Amino acid sequence: MFNNLSEKLDKALHTLKGHGKITEVNVAETLKEVRRALLDADVNFKIAKDFTKRVQTAAIGQDVLTTLNPGQLLVKLVKDELTKLMGGDTVGINLSGAPTVILMSGLQGSGKTTFSGKLANYLKTKKSKQVLLVGCDVYRPAAINQLQVVGEQIGVEVYAEVGNNNPVEISLNALKHAKATGKNVVIIDTAGRLAVDTEMMNEISNIHKAVHPQETLFVVDSMTGQDAVNTAKTFNDILNFDGVVLTKLDGDTRGGAALSIKSVVDKPIKFIGTGEKMDAIDVFHPDRMADRILGMGDVISLVERAQDQYDEEEARKLQKKIAKNQFGFDDFLSQIQQIKKMGSMKDLMGMIPGAGKAMKDVDIDDDSFKGIEAIIYSMTPSERSTPRTINASRKKRIAKGSGTSIQEVNQLMKQFNQMSKMMKMMQGGGGKKMMQMMKGMQ
Repeated sequence: MFNNLSEKLDKALHTLKGHGKITEVNVAETLKEVRRALLDADVNFKIAKDFTKRVQTAAIGQDVLTTLNPGQLLVKLVKDELTKLMGGDTVGINLSGAPTVILMSGLQGSGKTTFSGKLANYLKTKKSKQVLLVGCDVYRPAAINQLQVVGEQIGVEVYAEVGNNNPVEISLNALKHAKATGKNVVIIDTAGRLAVDTEMMNEISNIHKAVHPQETLFVVDSMTGQDAVNTAKTFNDILNFDGVVLTKLDGDTRGGAALSIKSVVDKPIKFIGTGEKMDAIDVFHPDRMADRILGMGDVISLVERAQDQYDEEEARKLQKKIAKNQFGFDDFLSQIQQIKKMGSMKDLMGMIPGAGKAMKDVDIDDDSFKGIEAIIYSMTPSERSTPRTINASRKKRIAKGSGTSIQEVNQLMKQFNQMSKMMKMMQGGGGKKMMQMMKGMQ
């Protein structure tokens, strides 16, 4: 996400990273390039201008010109201002109320229905909530059917009244149903239009007045840039919504919406959508996003995703297998599945400091594990549990069965053996020895 913006900001700031004498003139020139990068990302001109002015004022105030690492300090000041621009603090979702009512709003195509499902799945799995999804889009063909498919996929009930074209009535009936069935969160998916119109705004305003939601969220397609910000202002004038959701951040997002929307509507970004899967949802952290935009990665979010997939019981079993030298290809396959659940490979690489920049021209395919999986699935159960039994003739059979070459099978075997040795070293108290080896490789 934000690849173009990250690259341009990096170029703009690179001139001050240890190159020559730092002066007020070249600080001003650098910030001019920063402003140009923000404008290219579809950030409002006034916001971009005010942003660079604040950075320049802070730089002069902290005497950036006489510090030992002025370039690094300027990067820090840019990061701090980016964080403030996107909201400063992380703002959680309000789950008060019995039940909590969450009203989704936004234009057609912004991803409201899909995100409603993602939010329901998040609240069910992470917050242990009993969620009811409500289909109030009575205009778009198959809209309710889409919500029902999503609900079935995540195991959440969907309330709908086919044939009833009164969304206010449907919403109120859904609340009664939620109370009767013990649901503690109700997510109402409303209708969108291709453009803002009076009928649409009146309808969602009437729903809002009828159900008194604890949370009203405005869903924004982050790829629409400044247009999304203008639409958000219109919705906010009518609904006074509580927060923003940015969808489709896994695409080639310019970043204008994420960087501008807080300044325009003064409402926090609460969630972001980072992919098509139902678990591709993250709480928005302005400081972490600023780090990622500046190529510093997001190790905290990476660790949190890993922890979500971490199973203590499975880890104990794996530990015993490693200790007994019984780590096999089934275990290797299990580790791959856990990595895949963490999100797209491109997104994960962007969380590793420096990796996003290093891999910017590399096409990271989420199907890159398929060849490895095909090879492992072509092995017999015995071969998977005891890889040392795989000889030349078995490799030939495995390659043929998986549609790969013997060289690819050999490469996987080599990688597997290296991973096994590393895990054995860590298991056997060789962590310090391993760290020394890694230092020697730098």
